[in-house]
Amino acid sequence: MIPAAFEYYRPKDMAGVLSILEEQGDDARVMAGGHSLIPMMKLRMADVPHLIDLQDVEGMSGIDLGAETIRIGAMVTQHDIIEHEPLASVAPILREAALQIADPQVRYMGTVGGNVANGDPGNDMPGLMQCLDAAFTVVGPDGQRDIPARNFYEAAYMTAREDEEVLTTVTIPMPIGGYAYEKQKRKIGDYATAAAAVQIVNDGGTCASASIAMTNLSDTPIYSEAAGAALVGTSVDDAAMSAAVAAMLGDIDPTEDNRGPIAFKKHVAGVILRRAIERAWSRA
Repeated sequence: MIPAAFEYYRPKDMAGVLSILEEQGDDARVMAGGHSLIPMMKLRMADVPHLIDLQDVEGMSGIDLGAETIRIGAMVTQHDIIEHEPLASVAPILREAALQIADPQVRYMGTVGGNVANGDPGNDMPGLMQCLDAAFTVVGPDGQRDIPARNFYEAAYMTAREDEEVLTTVTIPMPIGGYAYEKQKRKIGDYATAAAAVQIVNDGGTCASASIAMTNLSDTPIYSEAAGAALVGTSVDDAAMSAAVAAMLGDIDPTEDNRGPIAFKKHVAGVILRRAIERAWSRA
């Protein structure tokens, strides 16, 4: 289908973006790569009379590696993540996840900011960012604020970002330990039936800390503190992994759709999570 008629804007700076948002109110939406918003507009699931393209806004396309944190601009693409060797050396889980998003054509245009900002429960980056304890910087007419990824998602397509705010940066504490991003999907390019992000620290054969989040198994990504806690203090043996899986299954709330019934999704979630834990522990 063809989208309804809309006004197109391509400002050069954030001041221009915020000015349009303030002037047009609820009728305006910002667009990063467009892979989430444009299909919804074509299907008439989103009515956007005023579309603001962020492509020309300066200062949103960099990747900065600090001593303790990683800062990723909202306009950094999945392809940028994959090709950035220094980033892959310090946070390889980002590349591992990005390589499993859709297909190369989408990854060339799809952005990190767009993936995390719109609240789509099927997107890969939101759960990953919760696992990594990232924070999202948003800018609006009242200034700038940082929102923890674990507090950002409220319901499907509903987040803590206000309508007049723009997500500009993702900040991640420098990851440590073993990692894994595991994803099961019906075909290349599809959303996950279930996906799991895991970070584990191994201290002399004992799990010192663990962070676990899963994707597309509720109306928001699910960071499960209980699942990580089930591994801490153990040798990540079968009993510990079973406890972690049980904790996660208690936190998710899948619904039946064309990816399968609820029982199937829970089964897949358990298999994928166990696989992710095993791989992360082997890398720790």
